[in-house]
Amino acid sequence: MIKRLFAVVLAIGLGVTAAWADSQRIPFPKDYRSKMVNYLSLDRTQNEDQIIRLFTTEEALAAAKAGGELPDGTVIVAEIYKAKKDKDGEVIESALGRRIRDKFAAVAVMQKGKGWGAEFDDAHRNGDWDFAVFKPTGERLVKKDLNKCRACHAPLADTQHLFSLEHMKR
Repeated sequence: MIKRLFAVVLAIGLGVTAAWADSQRIPFPKDYRSKMVNYLSLDRTQNEDQIIRLFTTEEALAAAKAGGELPDGTVIVAEIYKAKKDKDGEVIESALGRRIRDKFAAVAVMQKGKGWGAEFDDAHRNGDWDFAVFKPTGERLVKKDLNKCRACHAPLADTQHLFSLEHMKR
């Protein structure tokens, strides 16, 4: 009984450690605006008060266009902006029916690393992708629950766990 309880506690502890340990392995991509391509900008569908701009490398775009698997080491950067709101807190839309960009809120990063997915359970596994979130200044947002990112992308196996794969095939 004690051995079984110890094994359960150890397994839970290792799972928590894995979820936190990986959050430090993805660095802030400080030169992404000059070294990557902005391949998509749109109102963020998962958040009604945000706008997102997505960046990746020419190599990742070429792999997507060729219909291939994005290679290990691929990095996708998302600039996340708050949408402008009126005095009542409602999102303001332009004459085109699109949200208007306001405060630069965060930089979210997806990176693919060989074998990274092995440490996550099925609900949080995204192939070999993992996530990190930073302030626009590059400071890591350590209190951000990255399992929310993982769980949101996990069901997207048909599109390599990306919401924007078809937009990369330009």
